[in-house]
Amino acid sequence: MSEGSAAEMSASTPGRKFYEEQIALLQPGRTDELIDRHYHEHAVLVTLGKVVRGRNDLKQYFRGYAAKLGHIQMVSLDAFVETDDAVLFEATVRTATGEARVYDAFVLLEGKAAYHFAGVK
Repeated sequence: MSEGSAAEMSASTPGRKFYEEQIALLQPGRTDELIDRHYHEHAVLVTLGKVVRGRNDLKQYFRGYAAKLGHIQMVSLDAFVETDDAVLFEATVRTATGEARVYDAFVLLEGKAAYHFAGVK
């Protein structure tokens, strides 16, 4: 398991690359590409308000999510941990709806999310 602050983390680890690409695709609203590149065909997203299953439903969900947020500006990466098959991070973001601390945990299978747990503090 790797852990440490954002400054200590190397962008060369698989989990860090996954995280950076996740943000790079989400920020400009490239949600369909995000789902195609990062999620298994039958991936599951779990939030406190909703469970979304499968790429088609994930695409629909993320399109609406991106539209609701308007824009996403990363303020800080507050925590990051990865293993060979999981990535967990907390971050502070600024969107059209305000500033929030978010957390995301991914269970990876062959480098793609099989399960994604997400929430806002």
